Amino acid sequence: MIINTGQRTDIPAFYAEWFSNRIKEGVVCVRNPYNPSQVSRYRLDPSVVDVIGFCTKNPAPMFPYMDLLKDFGQYWFVTLTSYGRDIELNVPDKHRLIEDFKTLSDLVGVDAIGWRYDPIFLSERYTMEYHLHAFRQIAESPEGIYEDGGD
Repeated sequence: MIINTGQRTDIPAFYAEWFSNRIKEGVVCVRNPYNPSQVSRYRLDPSVVDVIGFCTKNPAPMFPYMDLLKDFGQYWFVTLTSYGRDIELNVPDKHRLIEDFKTLSDLVGVDAIGWRYDPIFLSERYTMEYHLHAFRQIAESPEGIYEDGGD
């Protein structure tokens, strides 16, 4: 079984403690958003869960709970962009996110982590050229951040 935590909300960023409690209890109940009276109960045990997928813009809140996940297969998809506070007010500083991405990679291994540059918002400030340059810098440089970002 695959548990995908990233379809409706950013579990690592906003509900790390809640999710860790679900892991400790060994079950999670999920309400169907199209039929609220339908609730599915899933067993959270490494013997039945092949992988837990996380999609996040902020993995750091899960760091204190990583020991709970060590027996599970994991895949982390981290969104990294170069937007400033004018667009992503509640996303941690992009330089911090790069460091957290590196920490996460050390914790789960390079085969269990990926990043994406998403969404691409075009404006007078965030032009196609801006995004191409920012993407290259994130992908190629050790610091990985476009310094002319909107901070």
